[in-house]
Amino acid sequence: MKNIEFSEETLKTIREIINRYPEGKHKSALIPILHIAQSEFEGWLSPEAMSYVAEILNIEPVEVFEVASFYSMFNLKPVGKCVIEVCHTSSCWLMGAEDVINHIGKRLGIKPGQTTSDGLFTLKTVECLGSCGTAPMLMVGADFYENLTLEKVDTLIDACKSSGKSSSYLVDKMLG
Repeated sequence: MKNIEFSEETLKTIREIINRYPEGKHKSALIPILHIAQSEFEGWLSPEAMSYVAEILNIEPVEVFEVASFYSMFNLKPVGKCVIEVCHTSSCWLMGAEDVINHIGKRLGIKPGQTTSDGLFTLKTVECLGSCGTAPMLMVGADFYENLTLEKVDTLIDACKSSGKSSSYLVDKMLG
């Protein structure tokens, strides 16, 4: 793991985010700062990274962990370059999400929560991604893929393999 310290440029961005909130309410900046930390520290939030964020916000590390462990968008262990998050709540489940999850798992040789041995793919099941009318759906990074068929899933996996797409799009937009 690389050094747990933000660059001066990133710290400047973080200070700007913190300053969006009134004095005494800086904890409100936690989620955007966790996105930045996850992007900068190899795609996941180690205990050291969460402690570092807590120090910046002058809050307890457990407060950071509570938020990071609640939201599926944060990874608490190393993940692949392509994190495939399949919605498995009601609409998606009814429209075949379990078939999609099983297909991806079989194709990649992993189960939800696991990463391929080459470090390229991580498969996650997540709660509602807000696209019930176009179920089933999944995300890779911040990109949504809807009205899935197993053929579309295969095309997506092949595209990810050939591009080695990373899942830092959201953070790049915040820093951009």
